[in-house]
Amino acid sequence: MLLKTFGWSFAVTALGLVAAVFYGGWTAFGIVAILSVLEISLSFDNAVVNAGILKKMNAFWQKIFLTVGILIAVFGMRLVFPVVIVAISAQLGPIEAVDLALTDKDRYQQLVTDAHPSIAAFGGMFLLMIFLDFIFEDRDIKWLGWIERPLAKLGKVDMLSVCIALIVLLIASMTVATHAHQHGGTHVDKAETVLLAGIAGLITYLIVGGLSAHFENKLEEDEEREHEEEEQAERTGKPKSAVKLAGQAAFFMFLYLEVLDASFSFDGVIGAFAITNDIVLMALGLGIGAMYVRSLTVYLVRQGTLDDYVYLEHGAHYAIGALAALLLITIQYEINEIITGLIGVVLIAASFWSSVRRNKALAEAEGNGDSAKAEVSSGV
Repeated sequence: MLLKTFGWSFAVTALGLVAAVFYGGWTAFGIVAILSVLEISLSFDNAVVNAGILKKMNAFWQKIFLTVGILIAVFGMRLVFPVVIVAISAQLGPIEAVDLALTDKDRYQQLVTDAHPSIAAFGGMFLLMIFLDFIFEDRDIKWLGWIERPLAKLGKVDMLSVCIALIVLLIASMTVATHAHQHGGTHVDKAETVLLAGIAGLITYLIVGGLSAHFENKLEEDEEREHEEEEQAERTGKPKSAVKLAGQAAFFMFLYLEVLDASFSFDGVIGAFAITNDIVLMALGLGIGAMYVRSLTVYLVRQGTLDDYVYLEHGAHYAIGALAALLLITIQYEINEIITGLIGVVLIAASFWSSVRRNKALAEAEGNGDSAKAEVSSGV
């Protein structure tokens, strides 16, 4: 099972490391290895969230996620995306941008760094909306109940998450404007860039996420109606297996997954420049890391890990919230990539530990009646 799921990742790792040695010797080998670990540590929460979505899709779309999705994730976001950013920022053609990346690496790095505020604003707002919609939803299972219960009540207010996200974006853009003004910079241009990019991230979430939710809900309604008809006809209480998303619903869910992955990859791409500005080594290292994130996603789905450890999804969404906040903060201030990676790992580890404790408590309470089980299920 492990080899079948991670086989392609192992193969890509071997090929990538060999290619690094041929390209730049053992120094390049070390850089690619470090970048791979960086990408995996920064994207573990991505795998958990992806798994929660992927388990709703049928086998065909899961394969699409692993094939077409890999091409988009590895080549699109880790190789093409930085070049496109440079082309837009410097008003260059694609060929000139690639040439710049290969021949003038310092200038290439500077252009990508200059584009960071707009990248962080877009990705930060997209991830922030995912986090807000999660914590404002009333759930049967709660991890940090003392936080999640009052937030679930607040979530009944229409469009609350959008309002909060816009307030956060306004604060971020105003902070940029104030700071630049105090230091004699072109504060208006940078603030406008942050504001526009953030609004674009919000709109992207509302469109792609909204369409995904619409088709998913429609499919669930059809399945419930079909299930009720079958029960009446057959007069049996035998539960029917959960339907897997297909067609339009799965297509928009796939789009949502790819935009989600893109938002997660922003910090990895930007953070990679702290290690190297060589586009080839960057693509090799981040590509290897992206493969493991994909394999880990499938492993979590096939093992039913999210069903067994119910707080993992909570931990991943809190990690998303932390990453969104960090991305928005990095518009103006520098934050070490180690901090970014560790926050996600710590939150997911804490949620995993809480899940283990919950499972143990449920097993002990099995003979004490349903009330004991309900109390354990409600979370901290």
